[in-house]
Amino acid sequence: MKREKEIKQFVKDRYAKIASNGDSCCPGCTCNTDLVEQAKSIGYSEEEIRNVPEGAVMGLGCGNPTALAELKAGETVLDLGSGGGVDVFLAAQKVGENGNAIGVDMTAEMLEKARENARLGNYKNVEFRAGEIENLPVEDNSIDVVISNCVVNLSPDKLATYKEVFRALKPNGRVLISDLVTKGELPEDVRQSSEAWACCIAGAMEKQEYLNTITKAGFRDVTIVAEHPFCEPGMDDRLAGKIISIQVRAYK
Repeated sequence: MKREKEIKQFVKDRYAKIASNGDSCCPGCTCNTDLVEQAKSIGYSEEEIRNVPEGAVMGLGCGNPTALAELKAGETVLDLGSGGGVDVFLAAQKVGENGNAIGVDMTAEMLEKARENARLGNYKNVEFRAGEIENLPVEDNSIDVVISNCVVNLSPDKLATYKEVFRALKPNGRVLISDLVTKGELPEDVRQSSEAWACCIAGAMEKQEYLNTITKAGFRDVTIVAEHPFCEPGMDDRLAGKIISIQVRAYK
């Protein structure tokens, strides 16, 4: 428990610095050098980038969950770890004025940034709430779709996170989660590194274990809808081929 609290505080401090100072998400990696190109490399289109507030694109993430979530007008969408709000804003555009997009983040600085982006973009159907993904600030059975972009791996308790997602979703609600998983064992020093946790590496689960965790939380039809190797320049050579970006769909 003490280690879990230490990890969460380290991650919170790191992302507070990213929000406040534009720091890199991972020292030694170039994930924040060209934010537009980084966003395009993980699945965002030029049009999508152009149609959200500039400050929402922060060079974070490992996929574009809104591209595969098949969002419909009038739906209520919840984004776990919403950061600067890019996925919330894209979701808000897809669900329209009769829908809602809610972002949850545990970092005050990220929430402040996202709310300012919402104001600048004049979004009327978005909301950003303070909270942790293991204890979501939403009512039972209130959400149509849950999305997330490379955030669940940051949680020390992924089963608790997915149980919370299950609680929040309406019957037959769905998730579309972009996340990092592993293929094979990671070096123990990487697993124990707080830096590697903040870089979305140390907390990544083995792929099948990750899928089993979603099933264990109660979900059905757990399916990988997209998958590709993940690598950042500057990443530890020992991790070559071991980190995979997946996008998972599942239903309550």
